[in-house]
Amino acid sequence: MKGPVSLLVLLLGSFFLLWVSPSWAQLPVSDVTQACLDCHSQVTPGIVADWKASVHAKTTSAQALVKPRLERAISASQVTENLAGVVVGCAECHTANPKAHRDTFEHNGFQVHVVVTPRDCATCHPLEVEGYGRNIMSHAYGNLINNPVYHNLLDTVGGFRDLNGPRASYGEPDAQTMADSCLYCHGTKVEVKGFETRVTSMGEMKFPVLSGWPNQGVGRVNPGGSLGSCASCHTRHAFSIEMARKPYTCGECHKGPDVPAYKVYMVSKHGNIYSSTGKDWNFGHIPWVVGEDFRAPTCATCHASLIVDGKGNVIAERTHQMNDRSPWRIFGLIYAHPHPRAPDTTIIRNRAGLPLPTELTGKPVSQYLVDAQEMARRREAMERVCMACHATSWVRGQFARFEHTIKTTNAMTLAATQILLKAWETGAASGLARGDSIFNETIEEMWVEQWLFYANSTRFASAMAGADYGAFANGRWFMSKNIRQMADWLQFRLRYLKKAEGSRDK
Repeated sequence: MKGPVSLLVLLLGSFFLLWVSPSWAQLPVSDVTQACLDCHSQVTPGIVADWKASVHAKTTSAQALVKPRLERAISASQVTENLAGVVVGCAECHTANPKAHRDTFEHNGFQVHVVVTPRDCATCHPLEVEGYGRNIMSHAYGNLINNPVYHNLLDTVGGFRDLNGPRASYGEPDAQTMADSCLYCHGTKVEVKGFETRVTSMGEMKFPVLSGWPNQGVGRVNPGGSLGSCASCHTRHAFSIEMARKPYTCGECHKGPDVPAYKVYMVSKHGNIYSSTGKDWNFGHIPWVVGEDFRAPTCATCHASLIVDGKGNVIAERTHQMNDRSPWRIFGLIYAHPHPRAPDTTIIRNRAGLPLPTELTGKPVSQYLVDAQEMARRREAMERVCMACHATSWVRGQFARFEHTIKTTNAMTLAATQILLKAWETGAASGLARGDSIFNETIEEMWVEQWLFYANSTRFASAMAGADYGAFANGRWFMSKNIRQMADWLQFRLRYLKKAEGSRDK
């Protein structure tokens, strides 16, 4: 009897596993997607494997729509009949809205496009796409490239330098350099330059020629003009919510000295808990239950995810705006300031006519920024997340400390700015008044490091309790040291100019 009983147990166990975790093959696949899979399982097996492991491959839209609100990843109230009964496969994304895609081309009898955009994802995820459109990230390409001040900074970062007499000259960075550096994260402008015929394992085929490709930057300008890439966080073709919730995903772009969020997080107490126990957390559960699915926040906990308590009470609604719970904009700009009202920051002008959200003195250009009431709403939203684990006094003390750090780092930036203004006034450096770049001389580069590296690092350390990054690791020590070095440079430069002038008089 032992053999038959063991066989019966094995069969029942196998049936149970199939019942609780159906594979993609057990659910209906559209004929067009099946045609894609028949070829691409041989041509790009890695892509197909990623898709088979995805929720898209294991859930039809009809199944997703009937889930309780808090358990749904789909935010559409309905989908078209042809989509409802099948899983979300290759064709459901790569043949959607063909007329809106300039990269659409005929491929084995189908109208296919290479670049899947948020507009395509909006078929099932309209609220997420709408929220992302209000996000500064979605305008990251234009906010960088179409702002002459930032663009000038890019030229000095990515431009090829050559020695021209006693001074180094700066050339504009070429497109490939930009795509390989700043625009990797900000996003490129992807354009169709024509079509070409290639010989493939399936014979000759015609494909679009794309400039600015490959890229999955957050503010990518897609063929057709839509903005953004969902794959920045939900990497193709698994589009995993688990991946988006883990800090490594954010760390891909938020790691350098200009925005050290990942490094600060990993040395914080929250990062310590994640590194120690995160392997046991449930990163795929919807909704995400604090204390059960996870016991310390990741980036997504604070900035994006739907968070509930053990009884299902909502602590924070899902958002893809990213700054929806952040009153202060603390990195990338000369001074920390309230967040802009609109995601397109190129419309901002200060009194000097510069496209900056503050004056060079640090005073905010208030008409373009959220008001005190909106800042309070965002702070309260973030505090609710914090108070899921911490007492009120702890949370209030943390915010008071953080906002004090904003004041002090802005003051230290102002001190550096005053030294720079003195250099421009005395002719020790050229600057705007002489029609020159404000980033291409030594004292100007030191000024940039003051706010872009040291002040940013200190603010992140304060916000996320990663203390050393606010002390010696690009923190307060470097802010103080940099001010002294700027002052010394100016003093030595003025002495040199005075001596040179005296020599000419003789």
